[in-house]
Amino acid sequence: MGVYMVDIISIVIVLILIVIILAQAIKVVREYERVVIFRMGRLMGAKGPGIFLIIPIVDQPVKVDLRIITIDVPKQTIITRDNVSVDVDAVIYYRVVEPMNAITKVENYRIATSLLGQTTLRDILGQIELDDLLAKREDLNKKLQAVLDVATEPWGIKITAVTIRDVAIPESMMRAIAKQAEAERERRSRVILADGEFQASQKMMEAAELYQKVPIAMKLRELQTLAEIAREKNMIVVTTGAPGGGDVSNIAGLTGAFAEAKLKAEKK
Repeated sequence: MGVYMVDIISIVIVLILIVIILAQAIKVVREYERVVIFRMGRLMGAKGPGIFLIIPIVDQPVKVDLRIITIDVPKQTIITRDNVSVDVDAVIYYRVVEPMNAITKVENYRIATSLLGQTTLRDILGQIELDDLLAKREDLNKKLQAVLDVATEPWGIKITAVTIRDVAIPESMMRAIAKQAEAERERRSRVILADGEFQASQKMMEAAELYQKVPIAMKLRELQTLAEIAREKNMIVVTTGAPGGGDVSNIAGLTGAFAEAKLKAEKK
């Protein structure tokens, strides 16, 4: 009986050990995860997704997330090419495409990518002027992405996007930019006015040449002007007119005087 109990206990212990070993040996990773396996310190490859087996104690698994990771690059004080000090922060989006390289080629790919983003941001933006920094955000984002992507490619990292989030300009520089913008608008307004005067003078010169070639056109224009004035009924115009036009001017003046005298008589 005692031997039988010992056998049962031994079987139970063996079963417990088997369950523990299987629990340690069976691994499951999600679709967006991979596991890099080291066996006695040597790289054995990457496993996943799904279920797989490892040798407990002998194998050392390292889990890697393949989803897009966001890095918030803190504000960096940058001196632009035209010697303006600005504070710039950005956001970097990246993902791991080669899990084995991400584990074996760099100690901590998250910290390394973040620090590389900070130094690259200072280096690239320090080579451009303030106006380009404010006006060419899209081009700078693409340039930063390309530089970071080349630098992180050996680590198995793919930079998907870089976005410059904010550019903080000193108050004194903001006032200078406002004055510059005001002066630029004033310059544009003066250019537009001068261009309008130039176009008007050209048209007047063409009209003068036309009146010189056809004098009767000047007379017709005078009659049209008198007709417009007569419609208002608030002004008396006496003009010598062109040769042969004195009678018309006198008639227009007398007609206006008669109309005004009639109006006064009616009021009395």
